Amino acid sequence: MRAVCVIGLGLIGGSVLRAATAAGRPGWGATAGADDAVRAGDDGYEVTGIEDALRRAATEDALIVIATPVTAVRDVLRKIAWHAPEARLTDVISVKDAVDAEVRSLLPGARYAGGHPMAGTASSGWAAGGADLFRGSPWAVAVEEGTTLDAWRDAAALALDCGAHVVAVSAAEHDSAVARISHLPHVFANILAAVGADGGPLALSLAAGSFRDSTRVAASEPELVRAMTEGNRVALLDAVDDALGRLGAARGSLASSGALKTTVDGGHAARGELDRLSDGEWTRSTVPLRGDRDLRKLRDLGARGGRVTALTEKAAEVELPATE
Repeated sequence: MRAVCVIGLGLIGGSVLRAATAAGRPGWGATAGADDAVRAGDDGYEVTGIEDALRRAATEDALIVIATPVTAVRDVLRKIAWHAPEARLTDVISVKDAVDAEVRSLLPGARYAGGHPMAGTASSGWAAGGADLFRGSPWAVAVEEGTTLDAWRDAAALALDCGAHVVAVSAAEHDSAVARISHLPHVFANILAAVGADGGPLALSLAAGSFRDSTRVAASEPELVRAMTEGNRVALLDAVDDALGRLGAARGSLASSGALKTTVDGGHAARGELDRLSDGEWTRSTVPLRGDRDLRKLRDLGARGGRVTALTEKAAEVELPATE
């Protein structure tokens, strides 16, 4: 199995290193966080300086996984360009278009396919992670013009080894989707938390499940949330505008007639669609993978809700929602 070199050992990077090595891959990591480095070493994982980690990755043709905040990506890519310019490379960062542009600019020789596991907690750091964090979760693996089948396989195989299923998607489609189902919820959670706190001690003393569930991710490290949401500014603005339009309509209806039927019924139905997708049946098929062009078929299936559950030497095993 191909070795992995994980740069960044916080919640996600630390979990990738744990899951990949638990699956039987050789692995080592590097991190700028002294506390994470000590904790990972104490747990028996090999942690070195970033230059040593990258030189070893070049020597062993390992897959390098960038797991830093998006604000640190450029510095890491410059180091990779110096020590491993033709590296096998992926990332686990929540914004794909910006990272793809940086890789194309600084590492044109890299064998790169971007990735993003859709899993996490409100906690951060090595101690918050675990080898089972990604089990059963979607993991986006980008298909762009120029993405090779070999590079995509590297990133997808890592995701599958970590227990996830793979969704093939373009970087732009990914950023637009996560703006709505990840980044906007972070913004709303912080707004809801602030509105609740403005109600004073009485309001907070009465807070129960709906408030706690709705504000859970507001407990996330603010700098990480800012890096994620601000890094996807354009797509997030579209999602915010959509949300503001719906809030405005709800306010207008509440003020004029006292009714919220359209808002509540619409949200209830939309949540039902999520539940049906999660709990429904899937149809299975096999997609031959003979060359780079076949990745477009996987990307088209991803846009329809499809997911890759296994890879063989010549094909991908795919599931689609039965109602699709």
